[in-house]
Amino acid sequence: MTAATVTDSQLALARAAAQAALAVLPTSTPLEVGAPVMGAIQGLPDGQAVTARFSGAATGEVVVIVGADLAEALRTSPLGELDLATAVRPALEGAARAFGPVVLDPGQVMEPAVALSALTIKDDVTVSVPLLEGGEMRAAVAVLLSPWPSESGDVAPRAAAPPTAVRAGLEMLHDVEMEVSAELGRTRMNVRDLLSVAPGTIVELDRAAGSPADLLVNGRLIARGEVVVIDENFGIRITEIMTPNE
Repeated sequence: MTAATVTDSQLALARAAAQAALAVLPTSTPLEVGAPVMGAIQGLPDGQAVTARFSGAATGEVVVIVGADLAEALRTSPLGELDLATAVRPALEGAARAFGPVVLDPGQVMEPAVALSALTIKDDVTVSVPLLEGGEMRAAVAVLLSPWPSESGDVAPRAAAPPTAVRAGLEMLHDVEMEVSAELGRTRMNVRDLLSVAPGTIVELDRAAGSPADLLVNGRLIARGEVVVIDENFGIRITEIMTPNE
């Protein structure tokens, strides 16, 4: 990495990003934000890291390192192994949005040392922030911006948006992968009933036969439609597009 320094305001931004991540990070004990340091942090906790790139008001990458307790709890859940990237995504989003409105890529699980090494070998400056319990590091957040903001604290100077700015802003979402799912209905079950589910069990949903299915993007309802079969594959014929108010 080329020689570089960060200013106090940039360190403060990194600390704010770590604070935002900690506010929604699932932890077994209360943690506090430590002093930010330039580059890779030493003495990483045992556990796993989730890393994701982001773009928008700022461009960069964020890494959230969680302790072994959370990683193990997700791996040995009574409902089966749960996805660490999904559990940590709110923390990734919180850290990235500390720099302004951004679009976050899907998170990728890595070993902590590998994730930080991937950041620090780049020419841009990485700032790491430990998350402490009684002075001992239990988790960490690392951020990299390209470029880092000026001393004034502005992430990116922006001129007044022309009338076509909305269209230009949407264009940068064209290559962003989104998870699209169809939902026939929902139900609530207690853990005892859930663990008794076996092949042949019938689970009653909260929707009448013939009702439209929901189409969700990243968990958000955007449309409803009829279930159809196309070349032996299920599909949905859209019958209704939801408005933002709905």
